[in-house]
Amino acid sequence: QVQLVESGGGLVQVGGSLSLSCSASGIIFNINDMGWYRQAPGKQRELVAHTTRGGSTDYADSVKGRFTNSLDYARNTVHLQMSSLKPEDTAVYSCHALIENRDGTVDDYWGQGTQVTVSS
Repeated sequence: QVQLVESGGGLVQVGGSLSLSCSASGIIFNINDMGWYRQAPGKQRELVAHTTRGGSTDYADSVKGRFTNSLDYARNTVHLQMSSLKPEDTAVYSCHALIENRDGTVDDYWGQGTQVTVSS
């Protein structure tokens, strides 16, 4: 079993910066993909950023140029650096990982979520 634990989050002013980290623990054969989703009240959950084992990252258009996601494969950890934060970035941010098992199957895991609040 795999557990994802996020750290970071909190309250930040408009234009400020904040960092989130997520570490995966447990029996991990291979991380295929790891990153972040977010969900604001009354809105659908959306992809923020996701990074493959090969280092390719997809970003939501709304965060491009402001957020940087990096996957430290060796440490089973992903780091999201957020800058130039806007009120619309306010949401619960959840770590997500696609983890390959030794038998070749792939499971997805979610962290508990961490609140990011950007005050205007």
